[in-house]
Amino acid sequence: MKKITDIKPQVKAPTRCNIYLDNVFYCGLELETVMKNRLKIGQEVEPSFLDEIQSESELIQATEKALALISKSQKTQKQVKDYLLKKGYTESTAERVIQKLLDYKYLSDGDYASQYARSQSKTKGKKLIGLELRKRGVSQEDISQAVENLDDQTEVAVKVAQKYLKNKQKDKANTFKCYKYLLSKGFDYDVAKTAVERVGSIEDDIL
Repeated sequence: MKKITDIKPQVKAPTRCNIYLDNVFYCGLELETVMKNRLKIGQEVEPSFLDEIQSESELIQATEKALALISKSQKTQKQVKDYLLKKGYTESTAERVIQKLLDYKYLSDGDYASQYARSQSKTKGKKLIGLELRKRGVSQEDISQAVENLDDQTEVAVKVAQKYLKNKQKDKANTFKCYKYLLSKGFDYDVAKTAVERVGSIEDDIL
């Protein structure tokens, strides 16, 4: 057992306190946690008890930060975890926060993937959308479901091709560049070919 010899509010974070055991700084805690556990100067405690409530305190704080993040825009589990780790929280705390948000249905990679796919499908093909979702930590199952629900992308590809070729001569070289551009935007080969055929006259041997 050790004695709590001081409890000092942090200068830069007045809602947190520094806890001293036997005149040596031990840890920082949220003021709410200190009050909830009725900690006071002169009290004898086991350091392991402070470790436990510090973990709970950290969980509360990390959850609040995660909620603030997703209130601005929908996020994936990976994005929330990366954000919390960057803020200095432990992996264990980040995973507990994510599970908590999942339990309350505040997080859904499936919903995120569907929403992202719909918004990005106005200018991008399914392949690129899938790649971007993978980078955001979305599972292949959720990605497949999201892109499969998209409408035929031929009309989108045509609009992208028209924009690319605007003010350009529709010759063989530019048409082929447009075709490659559509592929780089994630459109399937057949969709890209159909789009450039509709936008400008091309020869079969260039594709």
